[in-house]
Amino acid sequence: MAQGMEAGLDRFFKPRSIAVIGASREAGKVGNAVCENLLRGTTKEILHARGFGGAIYPVNPRADEIMGLKCYSSIKDVPGEVDLAVVVVPARFVPTIMEEMGEKGTRAAVIISAGFSESGEEGARLEREVLRIASKQGIRIIGPNCLGVIRTHNHLNASFADMMPEPGPISFVSQSGALCTAVIQYSFEESIGFSNFVSIGNKADVDDADLLEYFASDEETQAIALYIESLKDGRRFMEAAKKTVPEKPVVILKSGRTEAGARATSSHTGSLSGSDAAYEAAFRQTGALRVYTIMELFDAAKALAYQPPAKGDRIAVVTNAGGPGVMAADQLYTRGLRLAELPKDVVKELDSFLPPAWSRSNPVDILGDATPERYGETLRVLSGCEEVDGIVVILTPQVMTRPMETARIVVESVRGVRKPVTAAWVGLSGRPSEDYLDSEGIPELTFPERAADAMAALVHRGRVLRRIQGGEWS
Repeated sequence: MAQGMEAGLDRFFKPRSIAVIGASREAGKVGNAVCENLLRGTTKEILHARGFGGAIYPVNPRADEIMGLKCYSSIKDVPGEVDLAVVVVPARFVPTIMEEMGEKGTRAAVIISAGFSESGEEGARLEREVLRIASKQGIRIIGPNCLGVIRTHNHLNASFADMMPEPGPISFVSQSGALCTAVIQYSFEESIGFSNFVSIGNKADVDDADLLEYFASDEETQAIALYIESLKDGRRFMEAAKKTVPEKPVVILKSGRTEAGARATSSHTGSLSGSDAAYEAAFRQTGALRVYTIMELFDAAKALAYQPPAKGDRIAVVTNAGGPGVMAADQLYTRGLRLAELPKDVVKELDSFLPPAWSRSNPVDILGDATPERYGETLRVLSGCEEVDGIVVILTPQVMTRPMETARIVVESVRGVRKPVTAAWVGLSGRPSEDYLDSEGIPELTFPERAADAMAALVHRGRVLRRIQGGEWS
């Protein structure tokens, strides 16, 4: 990354003023959507939506005003400084726009426009020309061929996504813009909140490595999730990841693992995917966690953002149904974790308040008629057990089940405990009790296997931190 990295990237995420070059009055156009997102935070009719608080300057020589904002013929005509330009004009005009930005003194550009290296040799030549001008003028670029940039905590939606995700502790970086829009929808269903949400497209300038280093020191970011199709500079990425991982957990979904996927990557972004074995080894060396599905990516990121790392791999499972407990045990074993062996004194204490038919082993099956209080007492005992490093809590709906009361007692029972907890409220998707657990920092993941996978991410994080603290890091 160029010198002054943090200050340079601040212009993308903490701008005071933004110009939209290619702003449009026509609904359905990208330039129209970007203006509306900046003004309102979303293109949808949503109550309490809130837009960017700084100055917004539409740039279009064919318009006098757009959405009530004065429109300018060129960025050079805008009064005062412009921290960030969002460029949505056809690719052939972008070099001229970059020259005008340089004259204006604007030093950051999100180039949403497509038609560059992803489209063939002529587009690649055009991308090189844009980079040459940017380098000469001292301009940093995100894109081209991207969805844009979102930072929720200052209501910045400099993208053409139709909604802004909820605020939260996860920074997400994606090489695919279309995936970003799908993830925003998914995030509402799964109660996932984001601090930063970045589509980097062709990665002509600012890339994964730059953003890793930036988010490592971002006060709003607690975990970083990456979707990668290819890396242009693997060594640089490894250096950045090794610097970032001690500060913030990093979860990576790398596609293009197969020959077919690698070919698709090349046609999509114009870049080569490379050997998957090499990527696998590199990620392992950096301490980042590699996953293989979108669901795993965000389950892990959510757990890592809210829960402490596990000090070991001995996990207790608490459940009101035997089958889901077995499923969790299987998945924990598959992930290389162990079911905690419960000491005799712990079994005796559990005997004192659990029904005679409880499992008397781990998974701790507290039976289908389990009350919220039974969950609470069991968690109190297990959270104080030295032989337990983490707890997976499972609830299935029975006639007598009280999901919300149980969720509240689970939260209270583990408050202040420095052991990770994940939860699966099986068959209760969309219920307030699920949302409550998530809002209180306990990741609720619907199914036992997902809760076990999230726990595995926390065990992985604990191992990585112990390696770092033990000096096994170079």
